[in-house]
Order: sequence, then structure tokens, then C-alpha cells
Amino acid sequence: MVHLKDKYVVITGSSSGLGIAIAEEVLKRGGAPFLMARSTEKLATVSKELENKYDQPVPYTTVDVANYKQVQCAFNEVFERVPHIDVLINNAGFGAFQLFEEADVTQFEDMINVNYLGAVYCVQQVLPHMIENQTGHIINIASQAGKVATPKSSAYTASKFALIGFTNSLRLELIKKNIHVTAINPGPIRTPFFDVADPQGDYVKNVSKYMLSPTAVAKRTVGCIGRPVREINMPLWMEIGSRLFATMPVLMERLLAKRLNQK
Repeated sequence: MVHLKDKYVVITGSSSGLGIAIAEEVLKRGGAPFLMARSTEKLATVSKELENKYDQPVPYTTVDVANYKQVQCAFNEVFERVPHIDVLINNAGFGAFQLFEEADVTQFEDMINVNYLGAVYCVQQVLPHMIENQTGHIINIASQAGKVATPKSSAYTASKFALIGFTNSLRLELIKKNIHVTAINPGPIRTPFFDVADPQGDYVKNVSKYMLSPTAVAKRTVGCIGRPVREINMPLWMEIGSRLFATMPVLMERLLAKRLNQK
């Protein structure tokens, strides 16, 4: 449980939900998390709570990952405050469930900017540093939505498909540079994500018994650090489902039409 000793882990979207769970898991394993999110107030609260609980400094900086200049400034600050970045976990993201015909095009722009380009911007900042040190691990929190499309999530699904594609390509580019690249593809997680994605609560009500705990996802995510893990899919039955979709998409769409329309 101390395999992250002296390892610095930058975590975006770490002011709530899965991000906090990941930061706590890093601390449990002896690592040093560096928090990033948009809300200074929330980050300050989370940082103080974690510092009190683990008796260890938990630095943070405010950033909107969709803003390239802010990302540059944030990582410049990180490099001034820590000797190196060993792990980048791109966790920042959001979703909104809506029929395409009713959606505003800005939803697509915002989700691509945060869920996909935000990760690209952050990777661009740490990669030269990791290549120079000949070590590092980039972990992108994607989604099962990036493997199996469902109704009312075209914007979110597109952003996660893009993130998975980027992750897979990057992994192949870095395979000989001792830098690991991993995609985490969870199903629905019981976090504040759904306060925005599903404000009416219909989807949460329909899938409540299947929802993952942020702690379980965090353990799998942090547990893969330092290992050449291509991807982690959770839960198991969704992983099986996504593989079946990849091989028999027409049949699976027909068989699971009602099940896929839970939003």
C-alpha cells in the first residue's frame, strides 16, 4: 500500500466525487496528490480535510481545463511547487442527457472542450517532462459511454469516444518511452456528476442498483499506477457488453433497445 512513496500525482476535477476518492487513495498508498479544479473554495475545503486526515500537505491550484492558457499557468505553478510529476490523472469532465434535436450546439462544444481537449491540454504540459525523465503514467478517466453509445447522450458519448481514441493512439506512440497510458472506462458512478447530467433524477432512479462507488473506481485507478495497463472497464458485465457490441453491434442494439434507453 506504499508503492506510491515519493510519487507526485496531478488529479484534475478533484474538488468532488471521483476526484476526491482518487486523491484519498493516492494518500493511502503513500503518494502526494496535487489537486486541480475550477472552484478555489471547494479545492481549499477538500485540501484542508485531506491534510487533517492524513497529516500531509495536499497542494492545489485552480484551473478550467477547457482554457489552454489557464492549463499552461496551472502546470507552471505545479512545476514550481513539486520536483516532478510522475502521474497525470485526467478526471475533469461533465455530461448532460438530452435528445440531440433538443440540444444546444454549445453543449457539444463545452463537452468536447472539457472532456476531450482538457485532457489533451494537460497531457501536452506533462509529456515533455515525462519523456525527459523517461518515466511516467497518464491515466484518462473515460467512460463506458465511449464504447457503447446510448440515446440522449450524443454530446457526452462523442467526447468520450474522442478521449478513448486519443488515449489509445498516445499509448502506441509512447510504448518505447517507458510511459504508461491507461483508459479507465467506468459505468455510472454515484457522484455529483448526475446533478448536472440528470437533474430530474430519472436515469439515476433507473440504474441506481448498478451504480459504482467512487471508492471502488478510485482503488482500481490508483492500483494500476506504474503498470502497463491498457484499460480498466467497470463493472464486469458492462465490459462484456461492450465487447459484444464491438463484435455484434446490430444484434445488440436490437436486443437491448429498451435497456439502452434509460435516460
